[in-house]
Amino acid sequence: MTQALPKGLIVSCQARADNPLHGPMFMGAMALAARDGGARGIRANSPEDIRAVAAAGLPVIGIHKVFSDEHPVYITPDFDAAAAIVEAGAAIVALDCTPRPRRGEHPQILIRRILDELHAEVFADISTLDEGLAAADWGATYVATTLSGYTEYTEPKPDHPDLALLEALSTRLSVPVVGEGRFNTPDWIRRGFDAGAHAIVVGTMITNPREITRMFVQNGVRA
Repeated sequence: MTQALPKGLIVSCQARADNPLHGPMFMGAMALAARDGGARGIRANSPEDIRAVAAAGLPVIGIHKVFSDEHPVYITPDFDAAAAIVEAGAAIVALDCTPRPRRGEHPQILIRRILDELHAEVFADISTLDEGLAAADWGATYVATTLSGYTEYTEPKPDHPDLALLEALSTRLSVPVVGEGRFNTPDWIRRGFDAGAHAIVVGTMITNPREITRMFVQNGVRA
């Protein structure tokens, strides 16, 4: 089966509500810049931003963050959230595939519904090897290390990517494995591909000038 996501660099075009670049106009521009720089795909949040980044003509990994005071899972937690981003133009739906409580269906059911009812591919965000193996068994098209270091049982978050998890998944799975999380330099990206990644997702170090500026100020500026 031909899959929507090619090998290479995927750029995450996201900006939170408190970020000066928040909104579809800016994220659409980011996607065009990423495309012109050689990115092979875009990861974006919300139907509005997905419609904007789709204009770049690259495969879109869509997520729909729905925050809740009751549940820790917020990355595309239910079928309605998935349907909204597919309608907006996402060929690939990313969702939290950890076993943590959520407001929607169990990820095993959600993966099947996305495949069968929305005819979209599924990008499983996981934090451990067992979660990745389970997601692939449930039918996920891709498995990604996105949540390593961001679940309570994989904290504290390290400064570097989880290459050990990436390599373990790549060794055990037949579906494409994607590296995501703290790939902050070209060297880490090369090491991720050497570990078996089909693609690598980079966000902050490409599309968040505020955080990049903070990094330079904190690590390079002397009063």
